[in-house]
Amino acid sequence: MSHYDIAIVGAGIVGATLAAELAPHASVLMLESEDQPGYHSTGRSAAFWSETYGGPAIQPLTSASTAAFAAGGFLQPLGSISIGRAEDEAAIDAFMATFADTDVVLERVHPATLIPGLRDDWVLGVWEPSCAYIDVGGLHGAALGTAKRAGAVLATGAGLQAAERRDGRWRLSTAAGAFTADVLVNAAGAWADPVAALAGAGPLRIQPYRRTVVQMRTDPVAPETLPHVAGINHDFYFKPEAGGRLWLSPSDETPVDPHDCAPEELDVAIAIDRFEQVVDWRVAAVERRWAGLRSFAPDRLPVYGFDADMPGFFWAAGQGGFGIQTAPAAARMAAVMLLGRGEMPAGVDPMRYRPDRFLT
Repeated sequence: MSHYDIAIVGAGIVGATLAAELAPHASVLMLESEDQPGYHSTGRSAAFWSETYGGPAIQPLTSASTAAFAAGGFLQPLGSISIGRAEDEAAIDAFMATFADTDVVLERVHPATLIPGLRDDWVLGVWEPSCAYIDVGGLHGAALGTAKRAGAVLATGAGLQAAERRDGRWRLSTAAGAFTADVLVNAAGAWADPVAALAGAGPLRIQPYRRTVVQMRTDPVAPETLPHVAGINHDFYFKPEAGGRLWLSPSDETPVDPHDCAPEELDVAIAIDRFEQVVDWRVAAVERRWAGLRSFAPDRLPVYGFDADMPGFFWAAGQGGFGIQTAPAAARMAAVMLLGRGEMPAGVDPMRYRPDRFLT
């Protein structure tokens, strides 16, 4: 039975980047239930990076990840504009005020200057120039490669079946065999609470939500200069993709049990209807549709830290829809907490993400 200092449940973007940080300093095992890492949330990401996405409590992790993204060449310019109608003035003002005390650059603009074919009632806009495309596959692959070169072991088809802590170490039963580890890291995404239950830890009410994305072609063809466009009331977004395609989402959040989810036809129809209320373009073809799971803690902030009641059990869960854009800084933060040494990312306060914040 192979023994490791740290076993990580999940080899999506969170588990992979954390393994890359830990592997030079500890023996690391990644336990991935699927045959291919990143099959669920990581592989179904909308693939954009926005400093405002997730709010001001997420922004420090996003901003602190910039250097790692830039060093790997994983970001490409995109820009984002949040738009509203005249009656949304208060929401626009609140959005601007939310980030007034940060370094995020936001500018009031008229959205018609950036969105061709915009319908006349959309008159309010906030421009976020730093928004960018993320090469999610490149980032995830690089993290897995870094971890493996440093000695980390990836076991696929290794869904956790049982976990028992005895004599200061974890005994782990998986579909790929048995292992032991000193520390067990829960980076299981939508399955975070079920994994905690297997280990005897109490749930943190990590709730998965289904989100739908549609890939389509429009008439006229979406221009390459189009930025990421989002409704100020969080009811849609769309962005251009290669070959004149457009990715569109109704920003749905339907609570579901963790599973390999698929899009609902109603959500696809809602997405297209909302899109057609924004621009006068015709939807020429829907080429593809998919859905992914976004998992949130009750306060919608991620959870990083050792469990308050279960020794040797570490949470790295509840990343919502911003797990990829925060992954480099979050992995560094979690590694410092796990190893008990190292320097925290600049501007990041790990206390706000601790699991014991839910204790009363």
